[in-house]
Amino acid sequence: MPPACADFDIGTQVQDPKFRSMDHRPTAFAEEPRLITEPGRAARVAALAEPVLADLGYRLVRVRISAAAGCTVQIMAERPDGSMAIEDCETASRALSPVFDAGDPIEGPYRLEISSPGIDRPLVRHSDFDRYAGHIAHIEMLAPIDGRKRFRGELIGTQGECVRLRRNDPAAGDNPEVVLPINDMAEARLVLTDALISESLRRSKRGGKLDEHAGPSRANGAREKQHRRQDDQPGHHQPGHVGAAPGQNRRVNQRKGD
Repeated sequence: MPPACADFDIGTQVQDPKFRSMDHRPTAFAEEPRLITEPGRAARVAALAEPVLADLGYRLVRVRISAAAGCTVQIMAERPDGSMAIEDCETASRALSPVFDAGDPIEGPYRLEISSPGIDRPLVRHSDFDRYAGHIAHIEMLAPIDGRKRFRGELIGTQGECVRLRRNDPAAGDNPEVVLPINDMAEARLVLTDALISESLRRSKRGGKLDEHAGPSRANGAREKQHRRQDDQPGHHQPGHVGAAPGQNRRVNQRKGD
């Protein structure tokens, strides 16, 4: 067991009082680091995006690069309450576009997609695991723990730099509760359940909004805009278009909100 987890009492649930419920906002919102991050090109995109989003009052959740539509760069971001409305996505896209044009983290044409984390969101920060305690999560480790890399169960909370999880598939005689170091996780995300959906709806009603956690995989209610560079008029921007600087690769911006 890593030193950060060595003093953990498996019989006692311990949580930082700042993060006892999904409705309490963590302190130092933008400054809290992500503990589960991306490698390679996605890491270069994240390094450019994170400070820009922080200046706008958002924080980066995840960057994912896929072969969809040739090449798609998906950036998940959130406000302190975990939401990301359409207008927030548009604001972030306008701010990120010139930064990516200058930094050029992706070679060749690509589609930029800004979205909310979604209901079944990734868990990437220490506070995420406390904030969603009581809900089901799927966690994949970088290296096996007790012979397995994948775990699924109820989040109980954190201790030090570790997460306490109550497994829903323990073998006979096994302790259903495990302690997993966050720094050794390859991926962690919430599992879509009726309880999670109900909690999201309750929070939305209290905030006077529609479901604020509609995810990027759900296009219902999302407004999409495509923006292409004026190749025949370098530097010319028509209303409603975001243009790349002359000589830069063409990019299509796709914003999704909830």
